[in-house]
Amino acid sequence: MTSTKGMHTKTRNRLVRQEALREYMQERGSVQYLFDIIERIEKLDPESDTFNQGLAKYSKVADVRHRMLGKYLPELKATELTGEGGGELSITVSDFKNA
Repeated sequence: MTSTKGMHTKTRNRLVRQEALREYMQERGSVQYLFDIIERIEKLDPESDTFNQGLAKYSKVADVRHRMLGKYLPELKATELTGEGGGELSITVSDFKNA
């Protein structure tokens, strides 16, 4: 876990909650469960009379699980970048011509 020393209380609390949720979801195998659902969809027989029902059921479950994971475990592109100790991020350009 990231060091929370010197961070604002709100940021520190958010990181603590996020880490706890990551651990919980990892213990429950949420990501693995999502892959299991995908495998079940792949194994459905398109010739079966219940194909559309099974596909709808598993698709809905996969969608809900995916949204839940996305809500609590944001994608890397949506992660906020911060500087040292959670402060402002500072960027220094040393050679603008070749930057």
